[in-house]
Amino acid sequence: MYDLHQLGWYSFQQLALTVAREVFGQTTMAFLSSGDGGRDGSFSGTWKPNDNIVFEGQFVFQCKFTNRVGYTLKFSDLSEEITKVDILVEKGLCDIYILITNAGISGRMSAKLETALIAAGVKHVVVLGATWLNDTIKENIRLRRLVPRIYGLGDLSQILDERVYSQGRTLLEALKDDLAKVVITKSYNKAADALDKHGFVLLIGEPAAGKTTIASLLAMGALDQWKAATMKLDTADQVIKHWNPDDPQQFFWIDDAFGVTQYESNLVHQWNHQITHVRAMLKNGAKIVMTSRDYIYNRARKDLKEGSFPILKESQVVIDVHNLSLGEKRQMLYNHIKMGNQPITFKKSIKPFLEHIASLESFIPETARRLASSFFTKGLFMYVWHLEEFVNKQESFLVDVLSGLDSESLSALALIYMSNDKLSSPLDLKPYEKKAVERLNSSLGGCTLALNSMRGNLVQLVNIEDERFWRFRHPTVGDAFAKYVAKSPELIEIYLQGSPVEKLTDQVTCGDMGIEKAIIVPRSFFPLILIRLKSFTTSKAYKSAFLSQWGARRTLQEFLTRRCSGDFLVQYIEANPKLIDQVASPGLHLDSVPEVSLAHRLFQLNLLPEPQRKKFVLVVSKYASNGDDLYALKSDKIRTLFLEEEFEELRKQIKEQLVPKISTMTKKYEDEFCDSDEPDDHMEPLLDKLRILRDEFEEDETLTELIESEITRTEDWIQENTIEKVEVSKREKLSDYAVIPEGSEERSIFDDIDVS
Repeated sequence: MYDLHQLGWYSFQQLALTVAREVFGQTTMAFLSSGDGGRDGSFSGTWKPNDNIVFEGQFVFQCKFTNRVGYTLKFSDLSEEITKVDILVEKGLCDIYILITNAGISGRMSAKLETALIAAGVKHVVVLGATWLNDTIKENIRLRRLVPRIYGLGDLSQILDERVYSQGRTLLEALKDDLAKVVITKSYNKAADALDKHGFVLLIGEPAAGKTTIASLLAMGALDQWKAATMKLDTADQVIKHWNPDDPQQFFWIDDAFGVTQYESNLVHQWNHQITHVRAMLKNGAKIVMTSRDYIYNRARKDLKEGSFPILKESQVVIDVHNLSLGEKRQMLYNHIKMGNQPITFKKSIKPFLEHIASLESFIPETARRLASSFFTKGLFMYVWHLEEFVNKQESFLVDVLSGLDSESLSALALIYMSNDKLSSPLDLKPYEKKAVERLNSSLGGCTLALNSMRGNLVQLVNIEDERFWRFRHPTVGDAFAKYVAKSPELIEIYLQGSPVEKLTDQVTCGDMGIEKAIIVPRSFFPLILIRLKSFTTSKAYKSAFLSQWGARRTLQEFLTRRCSGDFLVQYIEANPKLIDQVASPGLHLDSVPEVSLAHRLFQLNLLPEPQRKKFVLVVSKYASNGDDLYALKSDKIRTLFLEEEFEELRKQIKEQLVPKISTMTKKYEDEFCDSDEPDDHMEPLLDKLRILRDEFEEDETLTELIESEITRTEDWIQENTIEKVEVSKREKLSDYAVIPEGSEERSIFDDIDVS
């Protein structure tokens, strides 16, 4: 049932000893792979296989691995081990001898082996072959948890509950190949622990650090262990849409939660807007796993409301690829190359260099995957310097690969890039996409064939919300494509002309703004960007006309704030003078409306005229003195736009007009409470306002006491109105099961990598 012959000798030994720990219920000690004296593991104690049999004494485990499919063990395969048993028996170290193998065992062979071992002084002999091993794994979820590679080596429809398998079929098909090569790391242990503790984990790391691999392990565990409804989604809105309050076993996986290769502020605003719902989901038992590149999260955290959702910070797991142990790197290299598509000749030629490659500081999981694929190693020379360059300069090597592609393949990658890494399948090209494809000398048919030929190497076909999309096989492919495009002015023009404006605002900068992985548009193309932006009046992210216009304006203002140089902003304002009046009148929720950041940016560049600056100050001051929005007291950006006397006047208005009636404000919040709301969620905005007031006037003891009293009153009200809910039944913990193999000190893990 399981392709255990693909494990390799070292991984099989780890599996066998893990099985021993689970089945025999003892602490099994592993020995070195060489010079073990005939023992791959041992323990001293009692094992009761059933009510009629009890084994007691010194147990010895011996593992025998074969690369050959369907191989039946021969007596000669064990002759060397049998000679070692005499010494073990003489030392009192072997009362019970247990052989575990992935080979077949005939009845005749088993009897012959048992006779020989008993003659050597062993009291009991247990021979466990491929059939027993497969059945044991199939029946034991814990074993699959300990060695998750098993999921990629068997028929998942036989392992999993039929309902769960049918529901997660598409997700499982995409994960299977990766799971067959997976290596448990310390980062996985931390992630599983965070998921157990909080029901939520945010995986943060460099590109190609292994975030998606860890998320896939957690997803697989949810499917197998909890029979959870597991969904891989893109946005906060999709998560809320699919949440079922009556099903506490749901598991949500959101890859690249705040942007694939660059920060996308609209995704963060969605999470801010849905925080209340997310908290309710987690209280009800749902599990959520999110991933993000480190540089994207560093940008996103400035906009995320971490104060309203503290576990966002508490449950972070930072994956540092430079902290991978040598043993973990070795195992990753072995698994990928052993199960990759490289010919035996390649495996033999690279085998002497694998130990050195694993020891390189710049080695990351993606290194192993690309070395295992003949697609990425064309022209790779087996010299230390060249192999080190492959590891150290992975993106430049990938750019070279892209440079060698035909026009159909480049066109197909361009379509994925233009669609922001989400190209619908089957292909149905829009006019601007057709134009871009034609200019690259390709066609719809050519792109279709190219996508299928690159599948598994540069691209993948995934299912999201029952729709199929072509995406880059790994985000680093998108990074490399952006670098490749940036080298050619002709390709930049094709991209700028052909991409939807909404995609451009996420992927380009007008001038160098220091944003990683963005395509920098040179000054010569500013007029083209101005023309494209002029047509951007509605956003396809929203269905209603009002929200569509609002979304377009928000996206445009965020683009101007973060992605445009002062030179470009000067040209934009000349062409669109109404922008100045828009930013001078920001709406409520000053912590999230884009006008605040844009006004601050324009003010810094001396592009915000004095009348509009005064109007901005007047609007935000009115919000604060009325108690509608106190963010003006908290925001450094807003504070920058105030003159000293203007800010002092605002503080005076708040002290005289707002603070004396804060009890009325609290009463209003209490009266507006509905039983369907969570008390703490309902009162959080009020507590935010009270805390801002307390911090602003901390030097005034009278005011501070008044505000503290109101905070206490509100917290007491929350406590009084919170109804204790039935606690969701505790589940088995994922984190209990993680096992990290130790490295071999004598026999190389790569010893059998070139054995077919």
